[in-house]
Amino acid sequence: MSTVPELFGTLVFNDSVMKARLPKDTYQALKMTRENGKPLDPQVANVVANTMKDWAVENGCTHFTHWFQPMNGITAEKHDSFISPMAGGKVIMEFSGKELIKGEPDASSFPNGGLRSTFEARGYTAWDPTSDAFIKDGSLCIPTAFCSYGGEALDKKTPLLRSMNVLNEQALRILRLFGDQKTQRVNVTVGAEQEYFLIDRKLFEEREDLIYTGRTLFGAMPPKGQEMEDHYFGVIKPRVSVFMKDLDEELWKLGILAKTKHNEVAPGQHELAPIFTTVNVATDQNQLTMEIMKKVAAKHGLSCLLHEKPFNGVNGSGKHDNWSLSTDRGINLLEPGDSPRTNARFLLFLTAIIEAVDTHQDLLRLSVASAGNDHRLGGNEAPPAIISIFLGNQLTEVLDSIEKKEEYKGSQGKSVLTIGVDVLPNLPKDATDRNRTSPFAFTGNKFEFRMLGSTVSIGCPNMILNTIVADVLCKYADRLEKAKDFNYELEHLIRHVYRDHKRIIFNGDGYTDGWVKEAEKRGLLNLATTADCMPLYRKEENIKLFEKYGVLSRMEVCSRCEIQMENYNKQQHIEALTMEDMIQKQIFPAMCSYMKMLSEEISLKKQIGAGISYEVEETLIKKLSSLSVELFHELEALKKAVSGEQKITDVEELCRYCADVLLVQMEKTRAVADQIEPLVGKTYWPYPCYGDLLFSVN
Repeated sequence: MSTVPELFGTLVFNDSVMKARLPKDTYQALKMTRENGKPLDPQVANVVANTMKDWAVENGCTHFTHWFQPMNGITAEKHDSFISPMAGGKVIMEFSGKELIKGEPDASSFPNGGLRSTFEARGYTAWDPTSDAFIKDGSLCIPTAFCSYGGEALDKKTPLLRSMNVLNEQALRILRLFGDQKTQRVNVTVGAEQEYFLIDRKLFEEREDLIYTGRTLFGAMPPKGQEMEDHYFGVIKPRVSVFMKDLDEELWKLGILAKTKHNEVAPGQHELAPIFTTVNVATDQNQLTMEIMKKVAAKHGLSCLLHEKPFNGVNGSGKHDNWSLSTDRGINLLEPGDSPRTNARFLLFLTAIIEAVDTHQDLLRLSVASAGNDHRLGGNEAPPAIISIFLGNQLTEVLDSIEKKEEYKGSQGKSVLTIGVDVLPNLPKDATDRNRTSPFAFTGNKFEFRMLGSTVSIGCPNMILNTIVADVLCKYADRLEKAKDFNYELEHLIRHVYRDHKRIIFNGDGYTDGWVKEAEKRGLLNLATTADCMPLYRKEENIKLFEKYGVLSRMEVCSRCEIQMENYNKQQHIEALTMEDMIQKQIFPAMCSYMKMLSEEISLKKQIGAGISYEVEETLIKKLSSLSVELFHELEALKKAVSGEQKITDVEELCRYCADVLLVQMEKTRAVADQIEPLVGKTYWPYPCYGDLLFSVN
């Protein structure tokens, strides 16, 4: 049996494999491309491709694929064999540098938001050399970007790579102002914690709603849910433990740094957390993690649910995006530091993030918008839909003292007499507790963006976060580069930016009604649904922001807005049709069968004679009969709401209709059905109940 170090990365064409197998000059050329973005010479690409092919074939591969992330939120792959014909009916295994660097999968049926017509089928994949190739299911997978014939990004990765370069450029300008001439690159590093549910596969297959929509559209709460809080960090059940062990091994083979695993709050809910890595690699690895979770679960007779709110009334699942900045020399720029000079640098980057988040609340909110996440945000386990930043009391007090030009008294009561750049206070790491209710919380040396839903690709949220921070850093660099007195201008900048944007800082409980009212007073946005926030994507100022740095063109912004609204509308439509189907084909027949049995029981008791009570049966029949009529009327109203969609051709108008009319009617319909479930005998109810699903895995 292999040890973890022996197992780790065995299916990855990583730096160690490259160094061992590539000629030295080829390896150095590829390394320059990976680290500094320098173009790869075609001859070098041919050597890399041939070596990569040999390694893959040795590991059992017969095919290769350009693995990319279209705008449907999942991954895509088109497999081609290494086989090339020879004379005499023979074949050889070939793979060229041209095939490595560029592919043409067509892929015209993926969402494009108007970027190309169906008859304009050319779509290209371009190798991302900074993300390692890997082996999956007997194929060599090459991480790539995906674009149209005209160069427009058709995927989630291309804009992310662009945003990384923009943030690197602006962060380097700031570092140069602090005298750092050694750093050559600033990287965005991310660790994406992944929450999920496990249920028995057989029960999953009995729920039409889970199969079609990923969440339960009906379900009354069982006698016990998560009230006892006995599942969170509890002993992992044997069947789950075996799954987790298998999952870890599969992820480790793919070089994914799966580090932490534990039970989450809700019964059947769990979490996996990786170690930080560069954001584009983290994005690739998180997509792989979700895919592997489902495959491994199926091997163990389980289903892995990644929907943000698969069960009403219990915790939903999120994805905590831990975001930080680090140099190529391993320096974390969000580490408070232990010297005045590094503290000043930290405070400038911190101030930039505060301004970016406050100025672009709309973009951050819409980056996590989806039909599934709308059900989760604002719940007991998730941050509210209002963007705010948690800094903790000590860091807030430091900034307050700078704003007011007052002495700051540290944790040991020592005064800082001035706030000049050379005497800023030492800021200990982990100076405050965490705030689980905050959407965007500083946690020692990183920010935890907690609003992401469990199914979302982390590409878009991080692309937007990178861009808005880069924009503010650019503004700061422009100002400081012109300053006659750098120290004075730096202090002045931090003071005034904090004063102008401190409304975004909230260290209290984000779950309270008081915070909603307070946020409104502060002028913060409260964008409760996808329909509320998605149109803001194409605000002129937002389009100009992305155009300024070449992260997204006007067409690309509008296409992404269109696609996300279309996805929202389609999801709501599918859920409404599934709800109709389950009521008509399952719930109504179950009610009728149960009431028939009760009626037969009454008849039997009447035949037996006087003295036998049938009050219980009659009462149940009356309740069920009344509720069946109510459910019928709600079902008719739901059908009418669904038919109303057909009259709306504008995608934004339809998005609004789905949120305000269709979803509201679905919730009313569900409320009646969930009253019926506890009244019907279990053997008559047509699908597994919440108690069965949540406690099905031992």
